[in-house]
Amino acid sequence: MSTATEVKTTWGIDASHSEIQFKVKHMMVSTVTGAFNEFEGTVETENEDFEGADIRFTANIASIDTNNGQRDEHLKSDDFFNAARFPKLAFESKSFTKKSNGNYRLLGDLTIRDHTHEVEMDVEYFGTAVDPYGQTKAGFEINGKVSRKDFGLKWNAVTEAGGVVVSDEVRLALNVQLVKQ
Repeated sequence: MSTATEVKTTWGIDASHSEIQFKVKHMMVSTVTGAFNEFEGTVETENEDFEGADIRFTANIASIDTNNGQRDEHLKSDDFFNAARFPKLAFESKSFTKKSNGNYRLLGDLTIRDHTHEVEMDVEYFGTAVDPYGQTKAGFEINGKVSRKDFGLKWNAVTEAGGVVVSDEVRLALNVQLVKQ
């Protein structure tokens, strides 16, 4: 009796064509957008439509960028990410399931500092194409929300009006292009 050999395709993140961003309310009246400029990840799949893919991702905390150097240094401190002790955040998928044509649900474990929590994100798959250099690329937009306090990012202050400086909810917005390895 013969068994079918499992053939997996490995994809890597094309960092020059991808963005890893987050958005958080500041003083509850405006939104600050930040990004991680150094990151890497792999996707392993058995299907052309990526359903059931295994996804792993890391970002270097020291690469955080909110267009404000003082704020970036505060985010790297122990009040938030503690980049000296916890230099990377990590994500590992548990499932990647198709909801409808081009729309998926991504479930996995996100680790920030020494806290790991399950997160769910919505993914839109834009398709696959071959670039002028013969490389096969695939594009995705990924969106989700997390509570920063769940991950030990608890610093906050109260404004004179009684509001908080930084909201608990952080929106994740990733535009990712993969390249077939």
